[in-house]
Amino acid sequence: MTPDDRVYAYSAVLMGSPILLKLFEHNESLASGVFRLIKHQENTFTVNRPHSDIMAINHAAGRDPVTVSAPVFELIRRAKAISCLPGSSFNFTIGPLVKCWKIGFSGHSIPAARDLQTLLALTNPEDVILDEQTRSVFLQQAGMEIDLGAIAKGYIADVVRDYLREQQVENALINLGGNVQTLGAGAEGAWAIGLKKPFSEPDTLIGVINVIGKSVVTSGIYERYFELEGHCYHHILDPKTGYPLDNELLSVTIISEDSIDGDIWTTLLYGMGVEKSLAYLEQIPHIEAIFVTRDGQIILSSQRQFTFTPLDDSYRITTY
Repeated sequence: MTPDDRVYAYSAVLMGSPILLKLFEHNESLASGVFRLIKHQENTFTVNRPHSDIMAINHAAGRDPVTVSAPVFELIRRAKAISCLPGSSFNFTIGPLVKCWKIGFSGHSIPAARDLQTLLALTNPEDVILDEQTRSVFLQQAGMEIDLGAIAKGYIADVVRDYLREQQVENALINLGGNVQTLGAGAEGAWAIGLKKPFSEPDTLIGVINVIGKSVVTSGIYERYFELEGHCYHHILDPKTGYPLDNELLSVTIISEDSIDGDIWTTLLYGMGVEKSLAYLEQIPHIEAIFVTRDGQIILSSQRQFTFTPLDDSYRITTY
């Protein structure tokens, strides 16, 4: 850390989000290296580039296996394993349903039930066949699609953290738009990361999460949604029904060592709801969660890796 503890902020727009890097030294070369690394990773895992491995897999669905790079194969292998857990709300084959709803893009209507049923048949993660020997991926049904968007940001945040460590950086923060990964401490000791108030202005916070060398990932139904006849239809879909998940939760935040775990567990816990999540987390001490509920509660699963500073006294805080 520099003697004056000044924080230097660098920003870029990548992966469709504003990216923020904070360092304790003025080092444009290092910042450029970080942004180049993120761009390279984005190109590797995207479904939005015509010649990426993921697009090649999707285009060959129902026809041929596709050999992919080692990092892509490994991330697909992990995404499949999580998607195949009993009762999992994480499903990396849910792309056809996401495209049908178009929530956050141009979608403002409810798809026909028969269309959702047809598409659900294309979202079985067991139909993604992996061959370790040839490092190939085969989607058994034509029309299937995989999308690593729900896990790639966390993976990339961890890659950036490891790169900064290799460059001998001890204290830094990288924000990939929802995924915040930190190295060491901030200027005030812990890094202070805001917890947004659901359905409010972007800068309106209900609290601050203080961490040292941890990842903070938040997923909320307020991020992408539309309203129709008094009902909110959001982007977090239930892979079992094809409709948005409907429970007591407005947002889930995960505090963990690795940001990829934040991506995984925000989705898994969203599907479980608060009560099941709290029981589940008792067995996983390296994962901690903050739940914001529709009835105005902020529920902390535990506070081993962070402290929480409330900013809105209209919310009731419970710690387990």
